[in-house]
Amino acid sequence: MNDADGSGFPGPPPPPPLAARPPEPAWAPEPNPWASPGWATAPPVPIAPPRSRLWGAVIGVLVIVLTFSLIAATFPHRLDGHALAAPGADTGRAFGDTGSTSDAKPVPELARNPLLAAGITPGPAECALPDLGRSADQLRAYYRALADCLEQSWRPALEKAGEPTLTATVSVTLPEHSACGAAPTENEAVAYYCGGDTTIYAPTDWMLSDAGLNKARHIATIAHEYGHHVQRESGILSAAADKMTSPDEDSPADKEVVRRIELQANCFGSLFLAAVAGSGSISRSLANAAVADYGRANDSDTHGSRAHQLSWAKSGYDGKSTKSCDTWSAAAGEVS
Repeated sequence: MNDADGSGFPGPPPPPPLAARPPEPAWAPEPNPWASPGWATAPPVPIAPPRSRLWGAVIGVLVIVLTFSLIAATFPHRLDGHALAAPGADTGRAFGDTGSTSDAKPVPELARNPLLAAGITPGPAECALPDLGRSADQLRAYYRALADCLEQSWRPALEKAGEPTLTATVSVTLPEHSACGAAPTENEAVAYYCGGDTTIYAPTDWMLSDAGLNKARHIATIAHEYGHHVQRESGILSAAADKMTSPDEDSPADKEVVRRIELQANCFGSLFLAAVAGSGSISRSLANAAVADYGRANDSDTHGSRAHQLSWAKSGYDGKSTKSCDTWSAAAGEVS
């Protein structure tokens, strides 16, 4: 009995011992966005209301260029508001002073393109990217550093395939006209690639409206557009243009060709991310987030279902070779 005050009555019980403070949780990297079986059906990343006729939100207008022809292209400028041709473009100019060997030429083939042979993969590259900001100058610097890194990474793959490496530039301003004709509208694209002048057009206002300062989204967009540049370098775009059959390039068959082009560009973008993840300015978690961003778009008859847009990106990221990006040999149900 506790009689500490001498009153004869028991005093208050002693307080219970203090519980041990739990240790601070250890930091853990961001989870792999496709680690669980439900990765393909995960909810999309919240974005602004979708623009009408967008090429899958992060992607822009594909430009199909007849690589070997110096006469006016016979294709209309628009393909369902998504693809532009380069009418009368002297595409031979794009091969001048590019650092490629004089005998390296694109091969106008699809599944049989040398770039899609076994054992070909982009190489590692140290992507030293500057700070991402909202001014045109900051975006221009960020994109140009990223494009330089993309070229450095893709060069060994193109050289191994015996195909040319062309220099791609990035413009953050929108011209009224380019080598591919009239520019699309903001409702038709976030960014787009023109093979006639080997330029990725990523207008400042459009990009900031879609991506803000989300690095993963900016990287995913430019890597996808550079994927179209790789298709242009290798001759895949030229071969795809030859497969277009309908006058307005809007037939079911033509849309399937466009889906195979677009899904391959997602795969090529992720191939690059796999090659550089964990080095320079692109951490593994940032690369994971950029690949996952390819799955945020709605289903599209020109870009494929949301699940396929992500699954082909994942194919490149996991497969780590260009052969993993052979959308041309895939069954129709795999590019729907």
